[in-house]
Amino acid sequence: MLRSRINAIMAEADETIRRFGFVLPPLAYWTPEEFQRQQGRGRIVSARMGWDITDYGAGNFDRMGLFLFTLRNGSLNELRRGGGMCYAEKLLISRQDQLSPMHTHIDKVEDIINRGGATLAVQLYGSGMAGGFDDNIGGIVERDGIAHDFAPGEVLRLEPGQSVTLRPGDWHAFWGEGGDVLIGEVSTVNNDLTDNIFRDSIGRFAAVEEDVAPMHLLVSDYDTWLR
Repeated sequence: MLRSRINAIMAEADETIRRFGFVLPPLAYWTPEEFQRQQGRGRIVSARMGWDITDYGAGNFDRMGLFLFTLRNGSLNELRRGGGMCYAEKLLISRQDQLSPMHTHIDKVEDIINRGGATLAVQLYGSGMAGGFDDNIGGIVERDGIAHDFAPGEVLRLEPGQSVTLRPGDWHAFWGEGGDVLIGEVSTVNNDLTDNIFRDSIGRFAAVEEDVAPMHLLVSDYDTWLR
């Protein structure tokens, strides 16, 4: 993705989030220079909190992509120990007909919440042998806290305020239907480096072409820009 496009998406997302009554934390507005000055003073970088914009390496953000901002994120060590900061929270924006492709997680349990906008369409499959994708298997999820049996490939349609709880092995893809959707994600500790298992051979992060300077850093920039 062009850095200029990423900068534009950040500005548009900030405006959308504010329109729904949310405000991003101060770290959202740090320049790369401020990030460098803040290094070592907290856990923002190690927890990979911040901006996350991806086209899944496919090169067509409008067709397949997602905006995310990790607001808070706990510790995998504490999660595995069974106590401490074991939770994470994100805001996402799924644009109309923009696919977040079929995937599941090894460890993460997540509530996906329609915070406002249009309908959030979530397609579901169960797991086959060893947790692999199987287009013949359904399963059970919680929809607004109530058990829901889903057929393989069923599409749940979540209106603003509605949510679905997804556990490891619940394969899912989602998109905005009829317009853009602001999504909340409340989950156990988030680990985007190794915990996303995609059905198809795609990447989790975008390759960035530096045509302009970054307005703000992405979480995927931390390893190179803050080395």
